[in-house]
Order: sequence, then structure tokens, then C-alpha cells
Amino acid sequence: MLWGRIMLTVSIALSAPLMTGAVDRTTNLDQRLLAAHNRERAAIGVPALSWDDDLAADAQGWADALAETNSFEHSRADPTDPETPGENLWAGTRGAFSPEEMVGYWIAEKRDYKPGPIPAVSRSGDFENVGHYTQVIWRETRKIGCAVARGVREDILVCRYAQGGNVVGEHAV
Repeated sequence: MLWGRIMLTVSIALSAPLMTGAVDRTTNLDQRLLAAHNRERAAIGVPALSWDDDLAADAQGWADALAETNSFEHSRADPTDPETPGENLWAGTRGAFSPEEMVGYWIAEKRDYKPGPIPAVSRSGDFENVGHYTQVIWRETRKIGCAVARGVREDILVCRYAQGGNVVGEHAV
């Protein structure tokens, strides 16, 4: 009887990918990243974002560069230029995180967020604790494009936002 239960459990475990259509963590990446952003925006009453292929291509170039050089830093675009898109970066163990989990780390910064003018929006007093979140919810942002690149050990997610957020003295929502 025990042997039968073990075999049934093994059989189910091995067939699970077939029953779910063998969906991996990056299937429908664009739609899932967009949906993760828009769920949080809807929850706080901010207009939804739309996907922008040009922003996604730009994000892919930067994600690839970071993965190739094994580095992790924001692009050198001029943040004071109103035409410069906003940017969020994330990195984590290669193949271990879904798109929703990646964006979820930015959204988790909400716990330290308090409404107010940028940069005085963190309960800790450290804007870096909420800067990803405020870009996700930035009211004036309407378009997003994201890309993931695989490094040797990490996946790197880059999201670009137009209009960029986190403007000093302005409110996110």
C-alpha cells in the first residue's frame, strides 16, 4: 500500500509540467511584468501603464550589458533631463524568480513608503528604501518596457518608464 502511494506521488510530480503546459518562469514575460505593475497601481488608484516596445528594447540593451560585464548599476542617462526614462533594476539567482516575484521586491518597499514630496517619502528617512516603489506607482508614468538578461549567476531585470518618476519636490501619487 505504501509503495503504491509513493509511486502515485512520483507519477504526479513527474507529470505536473505536462499538465500545466510546461510553463516556465519567463513565459509571457512582458504581459506578466506589466500586469504586476498594474495590479499595484490599480490598488492605489493610479492609471494603468501600457507596454512600450522601444522602452523594452532599450531595457534589453542595458540588461544585456549588465549581464555581460557582471555589473549592477543604473545607466548613465541624465536623470535631470525630462526625456530620460525612469529605471528600476533587480537581480536575483538565475532561474529562481518569476516576473511577479521580481516586481514584488520593488512593491514590498511600500512598507516603508509614506506620502510626501520626493525624497521625503521614506519612514526610515532613506529614499533608497522606497525609490523602486515610487517609480512603480508614479502617477505621471504611462508607459513601461522591461527586459531580463541571464548572467553567469543572476538574472537581471531592467524596467524603463516614461515619463520617469522620482522627481525631487514632486509627489508620486
